[in-house]
Amino acid sequence: MKFAICNETFQNWSWEKTCPFAAKTGYHGIEVAPFTLADSVQEISPARRKEIAKVAADAGVEIVGLHWLLVSPKGLHLNHPEASIREKTADYARALIDFCADIGGRIMVWGSPQQRNMLDGQTFRDTWLRTVDFFKGIVPHAGNRGITICFEPLTPFETNMITCADQARALIDAVGSPHLCLHLDVKAMCGGERDTIPQVIEKNADLLRHFHANDRNKRGPGFGDVDFKPIAAALKKVGYSGYVSVEVFDYSPDPETIARDSLAYLQKAFA
Repeated sequence: MKFAICNETFQNWSWEKTCPFAAKTGYHGIEVAPFTLADSVQEISPARRKEIAKVAADAGVEIVGLHWLLVSPKGLHLNHPEASIREKTADYARALIDFCADIGGRIMVWGSPQQRNMLDGQTFRDTWLRTVDFFKGIVPHAGNRGITICFEPLTPFETNMITCADQARALIDAVGSPHLCLHLDVKAMCGGERDTIPQVIEKNADLLRHFHANDRNKRGPGFGDVDFKPIAAALKKVGYSGYVSVEVFDYSPDPETIARDSLAYLQKAFA
């Protein structure tokens, strides 16, 4: 199994420090949160994009892709009733696709719960149709750049729009593009699914392209009570060949410990 880690885990570390440490620790890949590099990826020059790719390559880690896509800039919302806001968000999504391809990534994890929420006064039907139309509008560009957008179902505590794998699957089916697939996250599955995590994996193996490893307590794998052995067994059973990427939301005690102990735990779980 290939293991990666999300770069925001390292908080204020530079990209030039993060990549060699991830490689030395034993990770095969690194996943990029764009807000850690700039408020907007449109601010990142072609020269700096080449540098970002070179630093990772020289360190010996693959840039898996992007996540935390719409944290910044402000004012983005993919199913907003105002067409101008939807178009602004679509334009930025295309810019993210370009950035991802330029630095050598292939996956974009689409979580961004606040920027996909059904807003007050809106119906589910209208919000759903605008969501489908939004992704239909950006997946051709993703395909042209060799990028797969992986939609992430999140818990009802995080968003009110698409809160389980069945709903994410319905969205993917409605859009009908091979460039929109599924991402699964352990923490999210702990709070948003009726089935067990292995059952969710097996039911959606045909669409699964990326996977986040974390615990229900928002810490790394092995830092809580989630048993990853059945999860690892399910991923191996379905022949999953993508990355298992460590993503945490509690950055204690420190980046080094999170990175080392999470990987050690995953290696044992997948052994």
